Amino acid sequence: MRILVTGSSGLIGSEAVRHFDALGHITYGIDNNMRREFFGPGGDTTWNLRDLLANTARFEHHDIDIRDRQAVLRFYSSHRIDATVHCAAQPSHDLAASMPFVDFDVNAMGTMNLLESARQHAREAPFVFMSTNKVYGDAPNEIQLVEMPTRWEYADGRAGITEEMRIDSSKHSLFGASKVAADVMVQEYGRYFGMATVCFRGGCLTGPAHSGVELHGFLSYLVKVAIDGAEYRIYGYKGKQVRDNIHSADVVKAFERFIDAPRPAEIYNLGGGRENSISMIEAIEAIEGMTGTRVRTTYVDANRQGDHICYISDLGKLRGHYPGWSITRPLRGILEEMVRSGIDRRTSGRT
Repeated sequence: MRILVTGSSGLIGSEAVRHFDALGHITYGIDNNMRREFFGPGGDTTWNLRDLLANTARFEHHDIDIRDRQAVLRFYSSHRIDATVHCAAQPSHDLAASMPFVDFDVNAMGTMNLLESARQHAREAPFVFMSTNKVYGDAPNEIQLVEMPTRWEYADGRAGITEEMRIDSSKHSLFGASKVAADVMVQEYGRYFGMATVCFRGGCLTGPAHSGVELHGFLSYLVKVAIDGAEYRIYGYKGKQVRDNIHSADVVKAFERFIDAPRPAEIYNLGGGRENSISMIEAIEAIEGMTGTRVRTTYVDANRQGDHICYISDLGKLRGHYPGWSITRPLRGILEEMVRSGIDRRTSGRT
C-alpha cells in the first residue's frame, strides 16, 4: 500500500510512518514543521524527521503546507494513495485564541483540502482523521463529579465518555471549534459521498516522539520540565484534573484496524481508558519517583477555558467494532519510556 501521512514529523504522524514502513508499505509524509512556528524551538520536530529519514526504508518526505490547496491537489493527482492518515493540526486550544485565522485555516480548511483532493483522486482510499475530545467542548464538565484525595472522579462510576456526548451548546475554545468543523466535514464526506472516513477523537496522546510544550503535550512537557529542573504551572481544578493517556503506538494500531476493515463516516473515542487515567498531581508524583527529582510547580487559580475537569474515554464502541484492537502500553510503562527518552535526549543534546 501507499499511505499518505500528514503531520508526519509529529507524535502520531511519525509513529504512523514507522509502523506502516515496518509493515512494508510506502509512506508519503507531508509536514512543514509548523509546530516550530506555533511553539518556538521547543516544538521543533526536525530531530524527529531526521530520525525517520535515517531509520525507515520506504518513507518519502514532502514539505507541503496543507493550507496550500493547489499543492495538496497536485500531490494527490500525481501519486497513487491507498489510504490517508491525517494528523497535521494546530493542536493548542490556548494558542488558537491568539491566531484564530491560522488555527481555522490549518484545522478546518487544511482538512477540507485533503478531503476534496482525496475525493477527486483517491475516493476508494480510507481516510483517517486524528480528531480530538475537545470537539465535546466543556460538556463533559456537566457530569457530576466527586473529589477524591488526588483526583476528580465520576460520581456515577461510569467507564468514561461515549461518542453520544453532544458536540454543540458548550464552550470549546477556538481550537475545539475548528476541530469540530473538520470532524463534521470528515463525517459528511463519508455520508454524502460514501467514502470510508473515520474521526478518532483522541484523549491525551503521548509517547517519546512528542515535542511537548506548555501549551500542548501534557505528559511530554511534564517529563521535560522534571528532567530540566524547570517550573511547571498547574492551571486550576486543584491539580486534580484527570486525563486518560494513550501511547502513540496504540493509536496507530487503531488506524491500521480501520484501514484494513473500513467503514463510512465513523467516529470513535480514542484514549487510554480508565486503566491509563491519571490526574496532574498523580502524574507529578509518579515522575518525581522515576527521576528522583522534585518538580517545581506553580499553581494558577484560573483553569484553561473549555478545559475538562475529568475526561476518560469509553472505548467500548471501538473495541466492539474492532475486537482485535486493545491498549497494549500501560501507563507506568509509558511514563518510564518517556523519562528514559527524555534523559537520553538531554544527554545527547537533542531538543
